[in-house]
Amino acid sequence: MRHIPKLGKFAWTNPQQYTLTHFIESSMSPMLFQSTRNGRLFSALGSQSCRNEFTHCVIGGGVVGLSIARQLAQRPSTSTLILERHGSVGTETSSRNSEVIHAGLYYPSDSLKTKLCIEGSLMLYDYCRKRNIPHKVTGKWIVAQNSTQRESLERVYKHAKNLDVPMNWLSPLQTLSREPNIRATAGALESPRTGIVDSHALTACLFADFEELGGDVAFHTTVTNIDAVRNGYKIKTGGVEATEITADVVINAGGLGAIDISNYLLPESRQMKPYYCKGTYFSYSSPHPKVGTLIYPTPVTGLGGLGTHLTLDMTGRIRFGPDVEWVDNPSDLNPNESRREAAILAIKEYLPAVDETALMSDYSGIRPKIKPPTEGGVGQVDFIIREEDGYPGFVNLLGIESPGLTSSIAIGKYVDSMLYG
Repeated sequence: MRHIPKLGKFAWTNPQQYTLTHFIESSMSPMLFQSTRNGRLFSALGSQSCRNEFTHCVIGGGVVGLSIARQLAQRPSTSTLILERHGSVGTETSSRNSEVIHAGLYYPSDSLKTKLCIEGSLMLYDYCRKRNIPHKVTGKWIVAQNSTQRESLERVYKHAKNLDVPMNWLSPLQTLSREPNIRATAGALESPRTGIVDSHALTACLFADFEELGGDVAFHTTVTNIDAVRNGYKIKTGGVEATEITADVVINAGGLGAIDISNYLLPESRQMKPYYCKGTYFSYSSPHPKVGTLIYPTPVTGLGGLGTHLTLDMTGRIRFGPDVEWVDNPSDLNPNESRREAAILAIKEYLPAVDETALMSDYSGIRPKIKPPTEGGVGQVDFIIREEDGYPGFVNLLGIESPGLTSSIAIGKYVDSMLYG
């Protein structure tokens, strides 16, 4: 595994530094192998040079990009490079979320979100058990406070049953018996399969797998352009040393920057506009009231998130969020203190005894959206994961928000099968 502080320099075990050009030109003769998909011919680098410098170039080192790179790096006689604009992996959406392993309740039955979330949750639990990644099956309640919300939950229940996702109804008395501090006036819908995971440990394990498989990574490397060339793509990068590399396959898992990256390559008629939905999280310093289950409000049609919910970290500490705030700047990660009062009102709907003085704005995350606020509600917009028509080997992943973390390992396998059958 070579960690590349900035693309253009490979850091080897000895103190001598080599430029990427030197690395390519000093390599051995090329190796080729035939893929199983449509007779497509991919080249492979390993320690050898080839038609293109790399077989696979994955843009973005978040949990989804790592899962894809890890999967592709298992292909024999291939080379895989991750380009990451930050100084380490998993620093954007992957580390600024609720760390929930979702069950797949909210999305249309024929959507990628449903397919990949249901498959991905099982894969993620299995991976966490095998790699000793901290996780816990906590269960989750979606609470209803009136008949209208109850009717909404009945639709969620019916949908989940059609998908064979386990769900249980809890009466108001049952909720009081199990979680006496939670108000669910009209009952609650329980998802026993929902849980939590240490997203930082997950990211670290995926990255370690990628290292073990011989993958390469370039940190502090921002993609500035992509051009289609014969048998692949030329990727231009900025930074201290502007560099160009070529790859047979390019996977755009750029998260918040994915639409901009896609627009570098696709014609104007197929370009998209990115939208950003900020969510502020709130820490809670009081030990009371105690809650041991994830608590979600009834979903609101058209809202860009699932509402300000109660989640737990691996130590059992309560936190709340995220709320929904549409913004123009994807780099604005400062918690918005002005959101606190609205959050308190939302939290008191299901946790009346919350200590307001113990609630503090903590951190924020940004959801990458592909639709504006009027069209970007939960359940209304699916993931985009596709090999772009007319651009063989260029795979776009756009709008990968929740349940992206849950789906990550399944997404890796899905992209691999898209390329190789």
